Amino acid sequence: MSTKLTLNIDENVIEKAKSYAKSNSVSLSKLIENYLLSLTKQRAEKMKVSPLVESLTGVISLESNDYKKEYADYVAKKYS
Repeated sequence: MSTKLTLNIDENVIEKAKSYAKSNSVSLSKLIENYLLSLTKQRAEKMKVSPLVESLTGVISLESNDYKKEYADYVAKKYS
């Protein structure tokens, strides 16, 4: 479903964008839509957590200020 959107953009930017869209055989609306889609997709991809990070979640207590000692204790316990 398409929805109309009104934007305030500098005239020079609009002219350059129109020229770019025309030279790439795409409408200005589609160009902007694709750009916004790519921005939101990148952000969503950055938010994904790898399995390694997921497995480490909760290993170090955030309530303590001595992270290095807590980590050293964890590693010592894990490998002893």
